[in-house]
Order: sequence, then C-alpha cells, then structure tokens
Amino acid sequence: MTQQPGVLRIPSMKERCSEAEWQARVDLAACYRLVDLYGMSDMMANHISSHVPGEKGAFLINPYGMMYEEITASCLIKVDQDGNILSKPDFGELDYGINKAGYVIHSAVHAARPDVACVIHTHSWASMAVSSLECGLLPLTQTAMRFLKIGYHDYQGVVLNTEEQASLLADLGESEAVIFRNHGALVVGRRVGEAFNWMHRLELACRAQIGAMSCNTPLKAVPQHILEETWNNYQPGTRRPYGLMEWPALLRKLDRMDPGFRD
Repeated sequence: MTQQPGVLRIPSMKERCSEAEWQARVDLAACYRLVDLYGMSDMMANHISSHVPGEKGAFLINPYGMMYEEITASCLIKVDQDGNILSKPDFGELDYGINKAGYVIHSAVHAARPDVACVIHTHSWASMAVSSLECGLLPLTQTAMRFLKIGYHDYQGVVLNTEEQASLLADLGESEAVIFRNHGALVVGRRVGEAFNWMHRLELACRAQIGAMSCNTPLKAVPQHILEETWNNYQPGTRRPYGLMEWPALLRKLDRMDPGFRD
C-alpha cells in the first residue's frame, strides 16, 4: 500500500464485490463525508452502516481508526450479523478492524428492521445536549415537529453487551429516530440518502432547541392538533421519500470538493 503524507492509499475493492455492493459502498462513503462536513462527526468515533443489497445479514461499516473525512468506498468493512468480517481491504500494518460497540448497535437494527438500509449514530454536541435534558426534544420548530413521536433509550453504559439490543430495538420501534439518553442520537432510513436527511434534520432541531433555551425567555408552544397535523405531513404516503431529491445534489457537492470518496 503506497502512502503519501496525510493520505491512506487503499487498494480498490471494486473488482471484489457486486455492482450493487459497490454502489452501496459509494453512497455510504459519501454519507460519512457529509456527516463530517455538516459538523456531526466525532473524529473516528460513531458509525454509519449500510446493508449489502442481495446479501442477507451482511452490512458495511467503517474501519475503526479512520476519520470520517477520509472514508472511501474501498475502505469499508463487510461483516455479518455475528460480527465476522466477510471482506476488507489490505490496510497494511494498520490492519484496521471494527468497533464492538458499533457492531452491537448496528447489527441489532439491521437484523430486526429489514426495511432499513442505513443506520446513522452520532455524538454531535447538539444531540448530546438534548439527550441530557429531562424534557428531551421539544416540538419548538417545524423541523422538530417531524420528530414529534421520537423514541428514547435510557443510558446503560457503553453499548458492549448484546443484552441491551432488545431494549434498544423496543425504544426505536418502527420509527426513524431515537434519542439515546445522555449519549446521542440514532436514525435509520430505507436508503442512505434518506437516513442522512433524517439525521441532518434531527441535528438542526437539536441545535435550534439549544439556541432557543439559551435565550432564557419563555418558549412559544404550538397547539397539539397543529403538532399532530404537521407530524402527519412528514409521514410516508403524504410526501415523496426523503433524500430522493437531495441525495444526487449532495453527491455533486462532494464531487466538486473531493471525489476521493468514490475510490
């Protein structure tokens, strides 16, 4: 593996996977770059995963040790539901593997929710702040009303024990998002672009709430029936799926900045 200062040169995995898997890799690598670009990454902590189309139980996840800003399609590691590595590139002497906490969380969601293609978990400052508030996420803005029925998962320590998977899944339910109390946030999507859309909006909702609460003035509440109507406008069947319009534009944005995520 040839290296340049500040850049990892990883052998391409394109010829070692199906066309569908390669596309999933490109989209997932793009999502890592975008999560970093929009200020939601935590160096090399946290994870974003994608199922592998046509391979039941297999999903892609980041190598533990690489920053979000340097993730590429080829560096992603394919694992099964038991945490076995199915394929990974030659990282040379670095020999990156996967983070157990990431595997415990993401494998549980992929196994229980076959409708889910992508899972995003973050420790952004805003989601961590809201996760520590007794009130949780408040429907103060139209963006936040999208998450009117968001789930909550109580903190049980670093997620290393598979026994926590059952309660995590129960708290997520069939929804798109869950707040991990005193921890952060998690969203899911039927496509990578949809999941990114959910997380981006959840992040904006959290930032807006922290900003409003910091003003130390009364908060303006919205009538419950308006909240319900607004929430319903964001549900499947009432609008186009999230990410369909935005994702191609976001990929073009990345291509203008640095197309290296496609390698």
